[in-house]
Amino acid sequence: MSRIPVVRSRALSEIIEFVLLLGIVFLVRTYGFGLYQVPSGSMETTMLKGERFFADKFSYAFLTKPQRGDVIAFNEPRYQYSSNPFKRWWQYYVWGPSNWTKRIVGAPGDHIKGAIEDGKPVIYRNGAKLDEPYLNQYPLIAEYKENTASIMDQIDSMARRGFEQRREDDSTFKSFEPNVPWEKQKFYRIDPKRIVMNRIGEPEVRNPGEPIAPVSSMPPRSHGRHWNGTDEFEITLGDDEYWVMGDNRRGSQDSRFFGPINRTKTYIHAKILYRIWSIDSDAWFWLFDLIQHPVDFFSRVRWNRFFERIY
Repeated sequence: MSRIPVVRSRALSEIIEFVLLLGIVFLVRTYGFGLYQVPSGSMETTMLKGERFFADKFSYAFLTKPQRGDVIAFNEPRYQYSSNPFKRWWQYYVWGPSNWTKRIVGAPGDHIKGAIEDGKPVIYRNGAKLDEPYLNQYPLIAEYKENTASIMDQIDSMARRGFEQRREDDSTFKSFEPNVPWEKQKFYRIDPKRIVMNRIGEPEVRNPGEPIAPVSSMPPRSHGRHWNGTDEFEITLGDDEYWVMGDNRRGSQDSRFFGPINRTKTYIHAKILYRIWSIDSDAWFWLFDLIQHPVDFFSRVRWNRFFERIY
């Protein structure tokens, strides 16, 4: 009979230890460091799809504020949080909006202005034109996603061009080297059968330094704060506001489209420090990709991009 309380005591002890372990994991994950995967090409070629990164959360939580030039991770800016306090907390710190990654161009108090000069976009911060050596210098080519390719193969070229206009969500833009064969591209392998053609039958290509055409008829906002999805914008940032942009300016949804982000409301949670892994894959976990593509898995690993510092 005396053994029953001992068993119960041991079970209770194990439950307490498990709960404490979960608490420690949560604290480390929330306030210590994070591991991130790049879901889009908005930061090419600084960051490529299929890469994993180590990020510092501790500094932003306890030591310093985000700085100009930092590559940061933050919550999806247009996410609709719950009005329920507990659920909102859960969405903020456990499971909710997706993580976005951009570079800080403007910090609180900065005056940021985007303009077109000599046909190219430029950015001024507090009256000084920015030199941005990190910007993507490679053109982008549109490629249908893998689940769309089989459909496209059944459509002739004329129908394909019409279909492309209606199915923009089924394609993605990738950085490429124009004078290098498709199978030898250093960023992504590109399947010529899946390349999107424009209305005149040529590959859909975006060149670096080309201004973005207006995507909205939204009028300029008052008091010198305006943005509408183009490279012409102007804003003086508030006390907790940051202007963020992708290094891949021709392929990035950033503050030009949704305006400044608020550090507290949007929850800027980490500074990206190191690239630890790189593979040409959309799988969220490399093991799944290995199972699906065992033959050519290692040929798609970008070995030269492992363990690099992000600037």
